[in-house]
Amino acid sequence: MVDHAVRRPSFRELLIAASCPLLAIVAALPAQASSHREAPFITTQPKVDGTDLYAFNSYEQGRSGYVTLIANYQPLQDPFGGPNYFKMDPNALYEIHIDNNGDAKEDLTFQFRFQNVFNRISLPIGTQSVPIPLTQAGQVQGPNSPALNVNEKFTVTLIRGDRRSGQAAALARVGSGATSFDKPVDNIGTKTIPQYAAYAAQHVYEVTIPGCSVPGRVFAGQRREGFAVNLGTVFDLINAPLSVITNPSLINAAPNPLANKNVTSLAVEVHKSCLLSKTTADPVIGTWTTASIRQSQLVNANPPSGHQTTVSYGGAFVQVSRLGMPLVNEVIIGLPDKDRFNSSLPQNDGQFATYVTNPTLPRLVEIAMGLAPGSAAPRNLPRQDLVTAFLTGIANVNRPLNPTPSEMLRLNTSIPAVPFAQQNRLGIVGNVLAGGSDNAGYPNGRRPKDDVVDISLVVAMGGLCMANGNNNAFGFGAACNPSAVPLGATAFRLHDAVDQAVQPFLSGFPYLNTPLPGAQ
Repeated sequence: MVDHAVRRPSFRELLIAASCPLLAIVAALPAQASSHREAPFITTQPKVDGTDLYAFNSYEQGRSGYVTLIANYQPLQDPFGGPNYFKMDPNALYEIHIDNNGDAKEDLTFQFRFQNVFNRISLPIGTQSVPIPLTQAGQVQGPNSPALNVNEKFTVTLIRGDRRSGQAAALARVGSGATSFDKPVDNIGTKTIPQYAAYAAQHVYEVTIPGCSVPGRVFAGQRREGFAVNLGTVFDLINAPLSVITNPSLINAAPNPLANKNVTSLAVEVHKSCLLSKTTADPVIGTWTTASIRQSQLVNANPPSGHQTTVSYGGAFVQVSRLGMPLVNEVIIGLPDKDRFNSSLPQNDGQFATYVTNPTLPRLVEIAMGLAPGSAAPRNLPRQDLVTAFLTGIANVNRPLNPTPSEMLRLNTSIPAVPFAQQNRLGIVGNVLAGGSDNAGYPNGRRPKDDVVDISLVVAMGGLCMANGNNNAFGFGAACNPSAVPLGATAFRLHDAVDQAVQPFLSGFPYLNTPLPGAQ
Protein backbone atom coordinates (compact mmCIF):
# COMPACT_ATOMS: atom_id res chain seq x y z
CA MET A 1 0.00 0.00 0.00
CA VAL A 2 1.36 3.45 -0.95
CA ASP A 3 0.26 6.83 0.37
CA HIS A 4 -1.02 8.71 -2.69
CA ALA A 5 -2.00 11.94 -0.90
CA VAL A 6 1.11 13.63 -2.26
CA ARG A 7 2.65 12.30 -5.43
CA ARG A 8 6.30 11.56 -4.95
CA PRO A 9 8.68 11.29 -7.87
CA SER A 10 9.38 7.69 -8.80
CA PHE A 11 12.77 6.20 -8.09
CA ARG A 12 13.47 6.12 -11.81
CA GLU A 13 12.70 9.85 -12.05
CA LEU A 14 15.03 10.52 -9.15
CA LEU A 15 17.74 8.52 -10.88
CA ILE A 16 17.38 10.41 -14.11
CA ALA A 17 17.40 13.72 -12.27
CA ALA A 18 20.82 13.18 -10.74
CA SER A 19 24.22 12.42 -12.17
CA CYS A 20 24.77 8.78 -13.15
CA PRO A 21 28.15 8.16 -11.49
CA LEU A 22 26.85 9.27 -8.11
CA LEU A 23 23.52 7.53 -8.38
CA ALA A 24 25.22 4.27 -9.13
CA ILE A 25 26.29 4.10 -5.50
CA VAL A 26 22.69 3.34 -4.49
CA ALA A 27 23.25 -0.28 -5.43
CA ALA A 28 26.97 -0.34 -4.75
CA LEU A 29 26.78 0.30 -1.06
CA PRO A 30 24.99 -2.84 0.09
CA ALA A 31 26.07 -5.16 -2.68
CA GLN A 32 29.46 -6.29 -1.49
CA ALA A 33 30.42 -9.93 -1.34
CA SER A 34 28.90 -11.37 1.79
CA SER A 35 31.58 -10.80 4.41
CA HIS A 36 34.50 -11.37 2.04
CA ARG A 37 37.38 -9.21 3.33
CA GLU A 38 34.94 -7.06 5.30
CA ALA A 39 37.25 -5.52 7.94
CA PRO A 40 40.79 -4.13 7.89
CA PHE A 41 42.54 -6.80 9.99
CA ILE A 42 40.86 -9.86 8.49
CA THR A 43 42.19 -8.93 5.04
CA THR A 44 45.59 -10.03 6.36
CA GLN A 45 44.27 -13.39 7.63
CA PRO A 46 42.48 -15.07 4.69
CA LYS A 47 42.60 -18.58 6.20
CA VAL A 48 40.29 -17.49 9.02
CA ASP A 49 38.14 -15.05 7.08
CA GLY A 50 34.52 -16.18 7.46
CA THR A 51 32.65 -15.39 4.26
CA ASP A 52 29.11 -16.80 4.54
CA LEU A 53 26.92 -18.59 7.06
CA TYR A 54 23.89 -20.66 6.07
CA ALA A 55 21.32 -22.06 8.49
CA PHE A 56 18.17 -23.72 7.17
CA ASN A 57 15.80 -26.60 7.65
CA SER A 58 17.18 -29.34 5.40
CA TYR A 59 15.26 -29.69 2.14
CA GLU A 60 17.02 -32.83 0.92
CA GLN A 61 14.50 -35.59 0.35
CA GLY A 62 14.15 -37.82 3.40
CA ARG A 63 15.83 -35.36 5.80
CA SER A 64 12.77 -33.69 7.29
CA GLY A 65 13.42 -32.53 10.85
CA TYR A 66 17.13 -31.87 10.26
CA VAL A 67 18.88 -28.48 10.30
CA THR A 68 21.90 -27.74 8.10
CA LEU A 69 24.59 -25.31 9.20
CA ILE A 70 27.33 -24.27 6.74
CA ALA A 71 30.18 -21.88 7.56
CA ASN A 72 32.40 -20.78 4.67
CA TYR A 73 35.97 -19.55 4.99
CA GLN A 74 38.86 -18.43 2.75
CA PRO A 75 37.22 -16.17 0.15
CA LEU A 76 37.87 -15.78 -3.56
CA GLN A 77 39.83 -18.99 -4.15
CA ASP A 78 41.13 -19.38 -7.68
CA PRO A 79 40.83 -23.05 -8.70
CA PHE A 80 44.35 -22.98 -10.14
CA GLY A 81 45.89 -21.80 -6.83
CA GLY A 82 48.66 -24.39 -6.63
CA PRO A 83 50.97 -25.82 -5.62
CA ASN A 84 49.80 -25.37 -2.01
CA TYR A 85 46.12 -24.57 -2.64
CA PHE A 86 43.92 -23.58 0.32
CA LYS A 87 44.57 -25.66 3.40
CA MET A 88 42.92 -24.66 6.66
CA ASP A 89 44.95 -23.20 9.52
CA PRO A 90 45.94 -25.92 12.03
CA ASN A 91 46.62 -23.21 14.62
CA ALA A 92 43.08 -21.77 14.52
CA LEU A 93 39.66 -22.59 15.93
CA TYR A 94 36.71 -22.55 13.54
CA GLU A 95 33.39 -22.52 15.38
CA ILE A 96 29.64 -22.52 14.73
CA HIS A 97 27.67 -21.32 17.76
CA ILE A 98 24.02 -21.96 18.69
CA ASP A 99 21.91 -19.92 21.11
CA ASN A 100 18.70 -21.85 21.86
CA ASN A 101 17.16 -19.73 24.63
CA GLY A 102 17.45 -16.17 23.30
CA ASP A 103 20.01 -14.89 25.83
CA ALA A 104 22.67 -14.04 23.18
CA LYS A 105 25.11 -16.57 24.63
CA GLU A 106 26.22 -19.82 23.02
CA ASP A 107 24.54 -22.95 24.37
CA LEU A 108 26.13 -25.26 21.79
CA THR A 109 29.34 -24.85 19.81
CA PHE A 110 30.60 -27.06 16.98
CA GLN A 111 34.37 -26.55 17.04
CA PHE A 112 36.46 -27.59 14.01
CA ARG A 113 40.22 -28.06 14.32
CA PHE A 114 42.53 -29.09 11.48
CA GLN A 115 45.80 -30.97 11.21
CA ASN A 116 48.21 -31.21 8.30
CA VAL A 117 49.92 -34.61 8.05
CA PHE A 118 53.08 -34.21 5.95
CA ASN A 119 54.08 -37.45 4.23
CA ARG A 120 57.44 -36.24 2.86
CA ILE A 121 57.05 -38.13 -0.41
CA SER A 122 60.47 -38.51 -2.01
CA LEU A 123 61.72 -39.75 -5.36
CA PRO A 124 65.01 -41.51 -6.13
CA ILE A 125 67.08 -39.05 -8.13
CA GLY A 126 70.45 -40.61 -8.90
CA THR A 127 71.76 -41.88 -5.60
CA GLN A 128 69.62 -39.50 -3.55
CA SER A 129 66.06 -39.66 -2.22
CA VAL A 130 64.69 -36.14 -2.76
CA PRO A 131 61.37 -34.72 -1.38
CA ILE A 132 58.95 -33.61 -4.10
CA PRO A 133 57.76 -29.97 -4.31
CA LEU A 134 54.09 -30.68 -5.06
CA THR A 135 50.95 -31.52 -3.10
CA GLN A 136 50.58 -34.81 -4.96
CA ALA A 137 52.74 -37.49 -6.57
CA GLY A 138 50.08 -39.25 -8.60
CA GLN A 139 46.37 -39.76 -9.04
CA VAL A 140 44.14 -39.32 -5.96
CA GLN A 141 41.16 -41.67 -5.65
CA GLY A 142 40.05 -41.80 -2.01
CA PRO A 143 40.45 -40.45 1.53
CA ASN A 144 43.92 -40.35 3.06
CA SER A 145 45.46 -41.10 -0.34
CA PRO A 146 49.11 -42.25 -0.30
CA ALA A 147 49.62 -40.09 -3.41
CA LEU A 148 49.08 -36.93 -1.35
CA ASN A 149 52.13 -35.23 0.09
CA VAL A 150 49.88 -33.53 2.67
CA ASN A 151 46.75 -35.12 4.10
CA GLU A 152 44.40 -32.75 5.93
CA LYS A 153 42.47 -34.15 8.87
CA PHE A 154 40.04 -32.54 11.26
CA THR A 155 38.05 -33.08 14.43
CA VAL A 156 34.68 -31.69 15.46
CA THR A 157 33.98 -31.12 19.14
CA LEU A 158 30.56 -30.26 20.55
CA ILE A 159 30.82 -27.89 23.51
CA ARG A 160 27.80 -27.33 25.75
CA GLY A 161 27.83 -23.97 27.50
CA ASP A 162 30.66 -21.49 27.29
CA ARG A 163 32.86 -22.14 24.27
CA ARG A 164 36.05 -22.22 26.33
CA SER A 165 34.94 -23.66 29.67
CA GLY A 166 31.87 -25.75 28.80
CA GLN A 167 31.45 -29.52 28.60
CA ALA A 168 33.24 -30.84 25.50
CA ALA A 169 32.90 -34.15 23.67
CA ALA A 170 33.92 -35.24 20.17
CA LEU A 171 31.69 -36.19 17.27
CA ALA A 172 32.52 -39.70 16.07
CA ARG A 173 32.02 -41.73 12.91
CA VAL A 174 29.04 -44.05 13.00
CA GLY A 175 30.37 -47.62 13.06
CA SER A 176 34.06 -47.13 13.77
CA GLY A 177 33.79 -44.56 16.54
CA ALA A 178 36.80 -42.71 15.10
CA THR A 179 36.93 -39.02 16.03
CA SER A 180 39.31 -37.96 13.24
CA PHE A 181 37.97 -37.17 9.77
CA ASP A 182 39.68 -36.73 6.42
CA LYS A 183 39.26 -33.50 4.47
CA PRO A 184 39.36 -33.90 0.68
CA VAL A 185 42.23 -32.18 -1.03
CA ASP A 186 41.17 -29.18 -3.08
CA ASN A 187 40.14 -29.78 -6.69
CA ILE A 188 43.63 -29.72 -8.22
CA GLY A 189 42.42 -30.82 -11.65
CA THR A 190 40.88 -33.66 -13.61
CA LYS A 191 44.16 -35.50 -14.20
CA THR A 192 44.88 -35.71 -10.47
CA ILE A 193 41.24 -36.37 -9.47
CA PRO A 194 39.19 -37.51 -12.51
CA GLN A 195 35.86 -37.72 -10.63
CA TYR A 196 35.99 -35.08 -7.94
CA ALA A 197 32.29 -35.22 -7.02
CA ALA A 198 32.55 -38.93 -6.21
CA TYR A 199 35.85 -38.39 -4.41
CA ALA A 200 34.41 -35.59 -2.24
CA ALA A 201 31.29 -37.65 -1.45
CA GLN A 202 33.55 -40.18 0.27
CA HIS A 203 34.28 -37.44 2.83
CA VAL A 204 30.67 -36.95 3.96
CA TYR A 205 30.54 -38.69 7.33
CA GLU A 206 27.57 -39.96 9.30
CA VAL A 207 28.36 -39.13 12.90
CA THR A 208 27.17 -39.66 16.43
CA ILE A 209 26.66 -36.40 18.29
CA PRO A 210 27.24 -36.38 22.05
CA GLY A 211 23.95 -36.04 23.93
CA CYS A 212 21.90 -36.64 20.77
CA SER A 213 20.09 -39.89 20.04
CA VAL A 214 19.88 -39.19 16.28
CA PRO A 215 22.97 -39.41 14.03
CA GLY A 216 24.00 -36.38 12.03
CA ARG A 217 26.38 -35.65 9.17
CA VAL A 218 29.56 -33.64 8.81
CA PHE A 219 31.71 -32.44 5.91
CA ALA A 220 34.68 -30.08 5.60
CA GLY A 221 36.16 -29.32 2.21
CA GLN A 222 36.37 -27.09 -0.81
CA ARG A 223 33.14 -26.14 -2.58
CA ARG A 224 32.22 -23.96 -5.50
CA GLU A 225 31.46 -20.41 -4.34
CA GLY A 226 27.66 -20.18 -4.28
CA PHE A 227 27.33 -16.50 -3.47
CA ALA A 228 26.35 -14.16 -6.29
CA VAL A 229 27.05 -10.43 -6.47
CA ASN A 230 27.92 -8.00 -9.24
CA LEU A 231 31.27 -7.44 -7.57
CA GLY A 232 33.56 -5.83 -10.14
CA THR A 233 30.87 -3.58 -11.55
CA VAL A 234 29.76 -2.60 -8.07
CA PHE A 235 33.20 -1.40 -7.02
CA ASP A 236 33.47 0.58 -10.27
CA LEU A 237 30.52 2.72 -9.16
CA ILE A 238 28.03 0.37 -10.81
CA ASN A 239 29.47 0.60 -14.27
CA ALA A 240 26.16 -0.50 -15.81
CA PRO A 241 23.02 1.18 -17.17
CA LEU A 242 20.81 2.43 -14.35
CA SER A 243 17.76 1.22 -16.23
CA VAL A 244 18.98 -2.31 -15.54
CA ILE A 245 19.33 -2.12 -11.75
CA THR A 246 15.84 -0.65 -11.37
CA ASN A 247 14.11 -3.15 -13.65
CA PRO A 248 13.08 -6.37 -11.84
CA SER A 249 12.89 -8.24 -15.14
CA LEU A 250 16.66 -7.82 -15.48
CA ILE A 251 17.77 -9.37 -12.20
CA ASN A 252 20.06 -11.68 -14.17
CA ALA A 253 21.35 -9.15 -16.67
CA ALA A 254 24.99 -9.50 -15.63
CA PRO A 255 27.21 -12.57 -15.11
CA ASN A 256 28.23 -13.44 -11.57
CA PRO A 257 31.96 -12.63 -11.21
CA LEU A 258 32.24 -15.07 -8.29
CA ALA A 259 31.09 -17.94 -10.49
CA ASN A 260 34.72 -18.93 -11.20
CA LYS A 261 35.78 -18.99 -7.52
CA ASN A 262 35.86 -21.66 -4.82
CA VAL A 263 35.52 -21.50 -1.05
CA THR A 264 36.06 -23.85 1.91
CA SER A 265 32.93 -25.08 3.70
CA LEU A 266 32.45 -26.53 7.18
CA ALA A 267 29.05 -28.22 7.27
CA VAL A 268 27.08 -30.08 9.91
CA GLU A 269 23.57 -31.50 9.70
CA VAL A 270 21.87 -32.04 13.05
CA HIS A 271 18.35 -33.10 13.99
CA LYS A 272 16.52 -30.11 15.39
CA SER A 273 15.70 -32.00 18.60
CA CYS A 274 19.43 -31.93 19.38
CA LEU A 275 19.67 -28.16 18.90
CA LEU A 276 16.65 -26.92 20.83
CA SER A 277 16.58 -26.03 24.51
CA LYS A 278 15.56 -28.82 26.87
CA THR A 279 13.92 -26.35 29.27
CA THR A 280 11.78 -24.22 26.95
CA ALA A 281 9.42 -24.88 24.06
CA ASP A 282 11.15 -22.33 21.85
CA PRO A 283 11.61 -23.56 18.23
CA VAL A 284 13.92 -20.67 17.32
CA ILE A 285 17.70 -20.95 17.36
CA GLY A 286 20.25 -18.21 16.76
CA THR A 287 23.56 -19.02 15.14
CA TRP A 288 26.82 -17.32 14.24
CA THR A 289 30.26 -18.47 13.21
CA THR A 290 33.67 -17.32 14.43
CA ALA A 291 37.36 -18.00 13.92
CA SER A 292 40.05 -17.52 16.54
CA ILE A 293 43.83 -17.51 16.31
CA ARG A 294 46.65 -17.66 18.86
CA GLN A 295 47.44 -14.41 20.61
CA SER A 296 51.15 -14.45 19.79
CA GLN A 297 53.47 -15.68 17.08
CA LEU A 298 57.21 -15.92 16.65
CA VAL A 299 58.71 -15.83 13.17
CA ASN A 300 61.92 -17.79 12.79
CA ALA A 301 64.08 -16.07 10.22
CA ASN A 302 66.12 -19.24 9.67
CA PRO A 303 63.85 -22.28 10.15
CA PRO A 304 65.61 -25.63 10.33
CA SER A 305 65.36 -28.04 7.42
CA GLY A 306 62.28 -30.24 7.45
CA HIS A 307 59.97 -27.67 9.02
CA GLN A 308 56.85 -26.78 7.07
CA THR A 309 56.37 -23.36 8.69
CA THR A 310 58.52 -20.49 9.88
CA VAL A 311 56.07 -19.44 12.61
CA SER A 312 55.57 -20.69 16.18
CA TYR A 313 52.31 -19.84 17.92
CA GLY A 314 51.41 -19.37 21.59
CA GLY A 315 49.04 -17.75 24.03
CA ALA A 316 45.27 -17.86 24.34
CA PHE A 317 42.88 -18.02 21.38
CA VAL A 318 41.59 -14.60 20.27
CA GLN A 319 38.49 -14.23 18.10
CA VAL A 320 39.22 -12.30 14.88
CA SER A 321 36.26 -13.22 12.65
CA ARG A 322 32.52 -13.21 13.30
CA LEU A 323 29.54 -13.66 11.01
CA GLY A 324 25.81 -14.07 11.61
CA MET A 325 23.50 -12.35 9.14
CA PRO A 326 25.22 -11.44 5.88
CA LEU A 327 26.42 -7.90 5.06
CA VAL A 328 26.21 -6.56 8.63
CA ASN A 329 29.88 -5.69 8.99
CA GLU A 330 30.03 -4.36 5.42
CA VAL A 331 27.15 -1.90 5.32
CA ILE A 332 25.92 -1.36 8.89
CA ILE A 333 28.97 -1.25 11.18
CA GLY A 334 31.06 1.91 10.77
CA LEU A 335 34.65 1.60 9.59
CA PRO A 336 36.22 2.46 12.99
CA ASP A 337 34.39 -0.48 14.62
CA LYS A 338 34.66 -3.23 12.00
CA ASP A 339 37.56 -5.01 13.69
CA ARG A 340 35.86 -4.55 17.07
CA PHE A 341 32.69 -6.20 15.73
CA ASN A 342 34.70 -9.16 14.46
CA SER A 343 36.15 -9.72 17.93
CA SER A 344 32.93 -9.09 19.88
CA LEU A 345 30.29 -11.39 21.37
CA PRO A 346 26.54 -11.11 20.62
CA GLN A 347 25.77 -10.46 24.29
CA ASN A 348 27.73 -7.18 24.01
CA ASP A 349 26.07 -5.90 20.85
CA GLY A 350 24.52 -2.94 22.65
CA GLN A 351 27.73 -1.07 21.81
CA PHE A 352 26.77 -1.20 18.11
CA ALA A 353 23.06 -0.32 18.51
CA THR A 354 23.32 3.17 16.98
CA TYR A 355 24.56 1.69 13.71
CA VAL A 356 21.27 -0.23 13.46
CA THR A 357 18.78 2.30 14.85
CA ASN A 358 20.30 5.23 12.94
CA PRO A 359 21.92 3.64 9.88
CA THR A 360 24.13 5.72 7.61
CA LEU A 361 23.50 3.72 4.46
CA PRO A 362 20.18 5.33 3.44
CA ARG A 363 21.63 8.80 3.96
CA LEU A 364 24.70 7.86 1.92
CA VAL A 365 22.31 6.86 -0.84
CA GLU A 366 20.74 10.31 -0.69
CA ILE A 367 24.15 11.98 -0.80
CA ALA A 368 24.99 9.90 -3.85
CA MET A 369 21.73 11.02 -5.44
CA GLY A 370 22.28 14.67 -4.60
CA LEU A 371 18.99 14.66 -2.70
CA ALA A 372 17.93 16.49 0.44
CA PRO A 373 17.96 14.51 3.72
CA GLY A 374 14.81 12.48 4.18
CA SER A 375 13.77 12.58 0.53
CA ALA A 376 14.70 8.93 -0.11
CA ALA A 377 15.79 7.48 3.24
CA PRO A 378 13.08 5.94 5.45
CA ARG A 379 11.85 8.40 8.09
CA ASN A 380 11.01 5.97 10.89
CA LEU A 381 13.98 6.80 13.11
CA PRO A 382 15.04 5.00 15.19
CA ARG A 383 14.72 2.16 12.66
CA GLN A 384 12.64 -0.42 14.54
CA ASP A 385 12.32 -2.46 11.35
CA LEU A 386 16.11 -2.94 11.27
CA VAL A 387 16.24 -3.68 14.99
CA THR A 388 13.68 -6.41 14.40
CA ALA A 389 15.36 -7.82 11.30
CA PHE A 390 18.91 -7.85 12.72
CA LEU A 391 18.67 -7.91 16.51
CA THR A 392 15.49 -9.64 17.74
CA GLY A 393 13.88 -11.55 14.88
CA ILE A 394 10.46 -11.00 13.33
CA ALA A 395 7.38 -11.72 15.42
CA ASN A 396 5.60 -14.95 14.47
CA VAL A 397 8.48 -15.85 12.17
CA ASN A 398 11.91 -16.16 13.84
CA ARG A 399 11.77 -14.22 17.10
CA PRO A 400 12.74 -16.24 20.22
CA LEU A 401 10.36 -16.26 23.17
CA ASN A 402 12.59 -13.92 25.19
CA PRO A 403 15.15 -12.36 22.85
CA THR A 404 18.15 -10.38 24.02
CA PRO A 405 18.84 -7.87 21.22
CA SER A 406 21.94 -9.16 19.43
CA GLU A 407 23.12 -9.81 15.91
CA MET A 408 22.90 -13.41 14.74
CA LEU A 409 21.17 -15.52 12.08
CA ARG A 410 17.88 -16.75 13.57
CA LEU A 411 16.01 -19.81 12.31
CA ASN A 412 12.57 -21.10 13.26
CA THR A 413 13.04 -24.87 13.13
CA SER A 414 9.27 -25.47 13.16
CA ILE A 415 8.67 -23.81 9.78
CA PRO A 416 8.78 -26.63 7.20
CA ALA A 417 11.48 -26.62 4.56
CA VAL A 418 10.45 -25.69 1.03
CA PRO A 419 11.80 -27.75 -1.91
CA PHE A 420 14.52 -25.98 -3.86
CA ALA A 421 12.42 -25.44 -6.99
CA GLN A 422 9.63 -23.76 -5.00
CA GLN A 423 11.87 -21.51 -2.89
CA ASN A 424 11.33 -17.77 -3.31
CA ARG A 425 14.70 -16.10 -4.02
CA LEU A 426 13.61 -13.06 -1.98
CA GLY A 427 12.52 -15.08 1.05
CA ILE A 428 9.99 -13.32 3.26
CA VAL A 429 10.19 -10.14 1.15
CA GLY A 430 9.31 -12.26 -1.87
CA ASN A 431 6.19 -13.48 -0.09
CA VAL A 432 5.00 -9.91 0.21
CA LEU A 433 5.53 -9.32 -3.49
CA ALA A 434 4.12 -12.62 -4.73
CA GLY A 435 1.62 -13.44 -2.02
CA GLY A 436 3.42 -16.74 -1.39
CA SER A 437 3.88 -18.89 1.68
CA ASP A 438 7.66 -19.43 1.74
CA ASN A 439 8.65 -18.28 5.22
CA ALA A 440 11.59 -20.70 5.33
CA GLY A 441 14.03 -18.23 3.78
CA TYR A 442 16.12 -15.21 4.72
CA PRO A 443 15.95 -13.47 7.14
CA ASN A 444 14.46 -16.62 8.72
CA GLY A 445 17.78 -18.41 8.51
CA ARG A 446 19.50 -18.41 5.15
CA ARG A 447 19.46 -20.90 2.28
CA PRO A 448 21.98 -21.01 -0.58
CA LYS A 449 19.30 -19.81 -3.02
CA ASP A 450 18.28 -16.74 -1.00
CA ASP A 451 19.36 -13.53 -2.76
CA VAL A 452 20.58 -11.76 0.37
CA VAL A 453 22.07 -8.83 -1.57
CA ASP A 454 18.75 -7.86 -3.12
CA ILE A 455 16.84 -8.57 0.09
CA SER A 456 19.24 -6.42 2.13
CA LEU A 457 18.95 -3.56 -0.36
CA VAL A 458 15.16 -3.69 -0.18
CA VAL A 459 15.20 -3.81 3.63
CA ALA A 460 17.69 -0.93 3.96
CA MET A 461 15.50 1.35 1.87
CA GLY A 462 12.32 0.54 3.78
CA GLY A 463 10.89 -2.57 2.15
CA LEU A 464 9.95 -4.19 5.46
CA CYS A 465 8.11 -1.03 6.49
CA MET A 466 6.17 -1.26 3.25
CA ALA A 467 5.37 -4.88 4.05
CA ASN A 468 4.44 -3.93 7.61
CA GLY A 469 1.72 -1.71 6.20
CA ASN A 470 -0.69 0.50 8.10
CA ASN A 471 -1.96 -2.57 9.97
CA ASN A 472 1.44 -3.07 11.68
CA ALA A 473 1.58 -6.67 10.39
CA PHE A 474 5.15 -7.30 11.56
CA GLY A 475 4.86 -5.37 14.83
CA PHE A 476 7.41 -2.73 13.86
CA GLY A 477 5.34 0.05 15.40
CA ALA A 478 3.04 2.72 14.03
CA ALA A 479 5.97 4.82 12.79
CA CYS A 480 7.00 2.07 10.37
CA ASN A 481 4.32 2.26 7.68
CA PRO A 482 4.22 3.08 3.96
CA SER A 483 4.17 6.83 4.58
CA ALA A 484 7.59 6.51 6.26
CA VAL A 485 9.16 5.21 3.02
CA PRO A 486 9.68 7.98 0.44
CA LEU A 487 10.60 5.46 -2.27
CA GLY A 488 7.27 3.69 -1.81
CA ALA A 489 6.80 0.39 -3.61
CA THR A 490 9.86 1.13 -5.73
CA ALA A 491 11.97 -0.02 -2.77
CA PHE A 492 10.94 -3.56 -3.68
CA ARG A 493 12.38 -3.23 -7.19
CA LEU A 494 16.06 -2.63 -6.39
CA HIS A 495 18.66 -5.25 -7.29
CA ASP A 496 22.30 -5.66 -8.31
CA ALA A 497 21.63 -7.28 -11.73
CA VAL A 498 23.05 -10.66 -10.62
CA ASP A 499 20.61 -13.42 -9.72
CA GLN A 500 21.45 -15.64 -6.76
CA ALA A 501 18.68 -18.10 -7.66
CA VAL A 502 20.33 -19.33 -10.87
CA GLN A 503 23.58 -20.43 -9.21
CA PRO A 504 24.15 -24.21 -9.33
CA PHE A 505 23.74 -26.18 -6.10
CA LEU A 506 23.43 -29.80 -5.01
CA SER A 507 20.05 -31.25 -4.06
CA GLY A 508 21.35 -32.48 -0.71
CA PHE A 509 24.07 -32.21 1.92
CA PRO A 510 26.47 -30.41 1.77
CA TYR A 511 24.32 -28.47 -0.77
CA LEU A 512 27.10 -26.22 -2.12
CA ASN A 513 28.29 -27.47 -5.48
CA THR A 514 31.42 -29.39 -6.51
CA PRO A 515 34.41 -27.01 -6.64
CA LEU A 516 35.84 -25.94 -9.97
CA PRO A 517 39.00 -27.82 -11.03
CA GLY A 518 42.34 -26.13 -11.44
CA ALA A 519 42.63 -27.70 -14.90
CA GLN A 520 40.22 -29.61 -17.12
